[in-house]
Amino acid sequence: MSNRNTVVRALHDVGAAAWFGGTLMGAVGLNGAAGAVEQKDDRARVASVGWARWAPVNAAAIGAHVIGGLGLLLANRERAAHQDGTRGNTVAKSVLTVAGVGLTAYSGVLGAQVGKAGKVPAEGAVVPSDHTPTDVAEAMKRLRIVQYAIPAVAGLIIVLGAQQGEQQKPEEQRKGLSGLRRLKARD
Repeated sequence: MSNRNTVVRALHDVGAAAWFGGTLMGAVGLNGAAGAVEQKDDRARVASVGWARWAPVNAAAIGAHVIGGLGLLLANRERAAHQDGTRGNTVAKSVLTVAGVGLTAYSGVLGAQVGKAGKVPAEGAVVPSDHTPTDVAEAMKRLRIVQYAIPAVAGLIIVLGAQQGEQQKPEEQRKGLSGLRRLKARD
C-alpha cells in the first residue's frame, strides 16, 4: 500500500500558492493600476470589478488548500501527534489559515462596500480622495491594510508548509520521535 499523498499535497500547496500569488498580484498590480485609470470616478469601480472576477477563483484556491491540509493532517496524524516540533507547526499553520480566511472574508465585505458605491472619486482602488464619501473612504483605508495582510499570512502558511516538508525527512523524524520514546519509557 502506498503512503503517498500526492493529491492532497497538491491541493494544499497549489491552493496556498494561488491564494498568496493572486492576492499579492491584486494588491500590487490591480489596485496599483487602478490609480492610472484616467477618470477618478472609475478607479475604485474598475478595481472592484477585477476583484469580483478573482473572488470565485480565490475561494476555490482557499477551499483546495483547506481540503488538502485536512487530508495531510489525517494522513500524518500519528507523526503530528508524536514528532517533536510538528504539533506546534501544525497549530500555528491552522491558526494562520483561520486568520487568513477571516481576513479574506473581511476584505470581501469591504470590497463589496466599495463596489456597491459605484462611481466615487478616488485616488486609487484603496486610496480615497477628499471627495470620496466617508463610509467608502473608511472601507478603502481598511482595505489598504488588509490587501497586504492576506498575502503575508498566506506566505507564512507556505513557509510553515515547507518546514513541515523538512520535518518529514527521515533524519528529522528520527530526531523528532524522541518525545515518543520518552513517552514509551514511562509506561
